Amino acid sequence: MSRNRRNSRSKNNINFDSNFKRNFLILFIAIILLILIYLIINFVVCNKKNNNIENLVSDNENLIENNNNNNDDDKKDENKDDIDYNSYYDNKSRTFNLCAIGDIMCHNTQYFDAYIKETDEYDFSYVFDDIKKYTSSPDICIGNLETSFAGKDRGYSNYPRFNSPDSLVKAIKDIGVDVLSTASNHSLDMGFSGLSRTIDVLDENYISHLGTYKSKEEQEKILYKYVKGTKIAFINYTYGTNGIPVPQGKEFCINLINKDLIKSQIELAKSEGAHMIVALMHWGTEYRTTADDNQKKLADFLFENGVDIILGNHPHTIEPMEKRTVTMPDGTKKDCFVVYALGNFICDQNAPNTRNSLILNLRITRDKDNKISIDDVSYVPIHMYKDPSKKLRKFKLLDINKSISLYESGEDTSIGKAKYEDLKVQLKAIKNILGEN
Repeated sequence: MSRNRRNSRSKNNINFDSNFKRNFLILFIAIILLILIYLIINFVVCNKKNNNIENLVSDNENLIENNNNNNDDDKKDENKDDIDYNSYYDNKSRTFNLCAIGDIMCHNTQYFDAYIKETDEYDFSYVFDDIKKYTSSPDICIGNLETSFAGKDRGYSNYPRFNSPDSLVKAIKDIGVDVLSTASNHSLDMGFSGLSRTIDVLDENYISHLGTYKSKEEQEKILYKYVKGTKIAFINYTYGTNGIPVPQGKEFCINLINKDLIKSQIELAKSEGAHMIVALMHWGTEYRTTADDNQKKLADFLFENGVDIILGNHPHTIEPMEKRTVTMPDGTKKDCFVVYALGNFICDQNAPNTRNSLILNLRITRDKDNKISIDDVSYVPIHMYKDPSKKLRKFKLLDINKSISLYESGEDTSIGKAKYEDLKVQLKAIKNILGEN
């Protein structure tokens, strides 16, 4: 009896051991399978995620390259000839707003004023607080650069050879400027290397530019901007370089006013499907408030060859503007517009009229037949104010009409009575120049 029990117990132990091993093996295999399934799923998900990330990075790089880091669908950037915007907007009339500002200058008093001793940096943003809403809200904003960015190591400098802190570019970008013309009498102030570095700084800040170039290939390209389906071509030329010789063998580095060059670039823009052409002209006589004969003749030449809008700069003063109906050689008529000079956008000059400028606004329509009409012309008169009560942050662009109104209402009298009276004088001077009185 006792032996039978021992045998039975032994058999039960053997069966238990066998069942345990079998169950353990099954459980072990199940765990291994689950781990393998998890690893396979994780590999597939990660691989897909990596592909998505790579695609996203690639897409973003393309967006930056082609759209100049501008996420606004109504502000398409240059040279996107691989995308047929024309067909996308077929049979649709589109209206957009174009804004233009004058000479962007930087005298030493301006960068002294912007200097932050604690960080050894420059911040120009405060200058634009009162007017940036006018430059950031239009569909496209265009300015004229009249300084260079050759780098701190070259030493920042004043007239007659300008070299300004790079941070000025960021401030200009932050107020909404999309395009800068760079062909001016100061383009070669710091030589070809300074001209080249200026281009690099503009590129780093995603501001489109034209008029100066680092290569012949770049000079031969037209700058295009796509605005609400309208392909706008930009061309830019200057009368000279203040006597600084254009480097031999690098004649491509700057567009000088030359009718053959101008005509060839206009024809290229037409052949590449531009809906409209905007000429940015650095011309005229300094401190004059009327267009000279050369400007007038050149404006006629530009219009007759296909330019729609001329935005002039260089005199450092405002000069008149006019909208024209131009009869083309084939007998067709079209809207054209010229402002001979917009004045200094920012500066520290003291000659009469040099602290006044305009923020120009044009409302433009491209109809379903691709005909351009200039529907409305308006402007905001502005003034470069230098507050005598401050040691730093003295410079500020004032909206003249708004400043006068706020002072008269008592809402803001910080400019003081003397400046209030001066702004009324400056506003009258602007209107006289523009023939509004």
